[in-house]
Amino acid sequence: MQMNKEDVPPIIRLDETDSTNRYMQQLLAERTLPEGSLVVADFQTAGKGQVGNSWEAERGANLLFSLLLRPDFLPANRQFLISQIASLSVKETLETYTDSIRVKWPNDVYWKDRKICGMLIENDLTGAYLHTSVIGIGLNVNQQCFRSDAPNPVSLAQITGQPHDREKVLQRFLRTFFAYYIRLLQEDEAAIRQTYREALYHGDGYYRYADKAGTFEASIEEVEPTGHILLRLRDGEIRRYAFKEVTTLIG
Repeated sequence: MQMNKEDVPPIIRLDETDSTNRYMQQLLAERTLPEGSLVVADFQTAGKGQVGNSWEAERGANLLFSLLLRPDFLPANRQFLISQIASLSVKETLETYTDSIRVKWPNDVYWKDRKICGMLIENDLTGAYLHTSVIGIGLNVNQQCFRSDAPNPVSLAQITGQPHDREKVLQRFLRTFFAYYIRLLQEDEAAIRQTYREALYHGDGYYRYADKAGTFEASIEEVEPTGHILLRLRDGEIRRYAFKEVTTLIG
């Protein structure tokens, strides 16, 4: 089968933008882009995180990119699978360089107790199914100094003691991600969810959490297909939380 030029996913490289996710959304409003299209920036002036959080990244030091998917086979109530395969792909990419990498629910990636990657996934629906998914990822690769008030950032270069080729890290991530995406197309969902469960930060015992009522100790019982987390208190009570309804206390 011959592929038309317009079907080849473009890689759009920018010196600077406000947000790669916003840039991708603007492109989608103007024209149709094929699945796999990628926006990569050297610097973001207004990088976005979950629910309005910002993302600090030094110019030219890290990976800042947004990837377009068209997962129209996936029901809206299973969209958390996109978040799971994205975070697992970052984790497995980083594990080729270092150890102690975990996924902090829902999709941050940590080295020990320090955050190395954040992401913002924006899904658009058509009826009961996904239409497009824009996966925005900020991965700390070579930054040596963090100046924001974020409590626990770290970069791959700080962990390993040497700089890394950002393009090689990106290509490694893309290979890993699309291998997971094929598994999703093949309906290998149970195995993906199990791998995600085993990768969770603080997934091996009781740790401290905080919700609007205060702090408490709990263990992770399960993460539901919807993305809700179930926490088991020491007295056996199970609490169910959506994103931002509970905070994992670090350390």
